[in-house]
Parts: sequence; structure tokens; C-alpha cells
Amino acid sequence: MDFRHTVERAQRLKQLHADFKPLVLPTVWDVWSARTAAGAGFPALTVGSHPLADSRGAEDQEGQTFEEVLAAVRPIIAAVDVPVSADLEAGYGQKPADLIAGLTEVGGVGLNIEDTVHSDGGRVRTTQEHASYIAGLRAAADDAGIPVWINGRTDLFLHAENASDVLDEAIERLRAMEEAGADSVYPVRIQDNDELLMAVTGAVGVPVNSTAHPVKHDLERFRRLGVGRITYGPLLQLALTDAMKDMLRPWAP
Repeated sequence: MDFRHTVERAQRLKQLHADFKPLVLPTVWDVWSARTAAGAGFPALTVGSHPLADSRGAEDQEGQTFEEVLAAVRPIIAAVDVPVSADLEAGYGQKPADLIAGLTEVGGVGLNIEDTVHSDGGRVRTTQEHASYIAGLRAAADDAGIPVWINGRTDLFLHAENASDVLDEAIERLRAMEEAGADSVYPVRIQDNDELLMAVTGAVGVPVNSTAHPVKHDLERFRRLGVGRITYGPLLQLALTDAMKDMLRPWAP
């Protein structure tokens, strides 16, 4: 994809976040799922690391190299006429400039970046370390002239025994990511907790991304709680897995 089209898609993705509250980005993993979601009328998509890994027989949590991920994402982006973001986990050990360069070279115009560093024993970056990495991504995108949408993710709630106990620390981290240049923030594993969702959506000035299950969750609830962006993580693929098993079971020997 040439530079002009990549910039146009990036600008379109930014506008979509302003037009839809929340913007729902189906999480896809291959050309078929991307074309299916785009054909259903969605104006933008995101590629999830977990379903992408499952579709390729690899492990999530950076079980693929950055080069392997880019090779898998390239045909997905080329197959649809809508902006595509990609979950780039913790960055695969890449410098921010190299991450942006690789993503935009294949036509990607958005990314998730999380604070669990899988290549370093699963440690969690400090608030400042993660904010600095996001600042580096923002600077690299600006230097490239492409307004890449940066979705800054924190796993603090995911790792906590009691999610409420880390709320203050999580909010501090979300605000630091916003100040560093994140266009949206993504506190994972609180999608079923109204109180925590309301706390984080009220604490930052950028859209808050929530994971959702396409069957079990309700769009209007997320809108009421102030969520600005919805992705499915691995839950769309898992829902389709359940449906496929139900269809096939009567035919099994």
C-alpha cells in the first residue's frame, strides 16, 4: 500500500473514533474474517494477537516474531478497503521507530501496545517506562507523517488478585499514556465491572477501549458507561468456535 493511501486510512480511523461513541472494531485474524466483518458493514477492523496466533498454530504473548506478524497482517490489510489496526503486544523487543516503520509499511494505521513484556519474563513495565515507549511511538508516527492511532494498553487489572485494589495505580498509568500521546487507552479485564469502567472513563480525556463478547455483552451498556472504543480480543473467534462445534456435533461419529 502506498504512502498516500496509508495516510488516508489513518485519517479515516481517527475520524471514525470521533464519529462513533463507541467505535466497534471487530477483532479479526485472517483474510476471511476481515472480509466477513467488513462485509457486515464495519468501517474499521483490528487484528488481535491471540486469534492471529491461534489461526497460525503459534502461541500468544509474542510467540511469533515481529516479522512473522507483519507477514500475516499484510494480506489482511490488503484484502479490505477499511482502516486496519494491529495488536503488536509489547512491541516484540523493537524500538518504537522500527515498530511504526514495519506497521505502516504493510499498511497498518493503528496499534495496541501493552505493558506486559513477554520477552522479558512477563514483567510489567513501570508507568514511566510504558509512557516513554508510547511517546517514542507517537514521535515516530509524527516523523513518518502518518497519524497512527495508538491504543495504550495496561494489564494491571489483569494481573491483580482484586482489580479494585489497583484502580488508582491504573488511572495514573492511563493518564500517563494519554499525556505521552496515546489516542485511546485500554485497561483489560474490567469489561464486566460497571464501577471500574465508569471510574476509568471518567478519569481520562481520550476514548477508553473495552473488550466485549459479541453475543454476551450489550452495546448500549458500554455506551452508557462512557466506553469510546470496543474490540473483541479473542472472544469473537471463541464465539465462532462454540457455534462451529454446535453445528458440527450432530455430524460427529
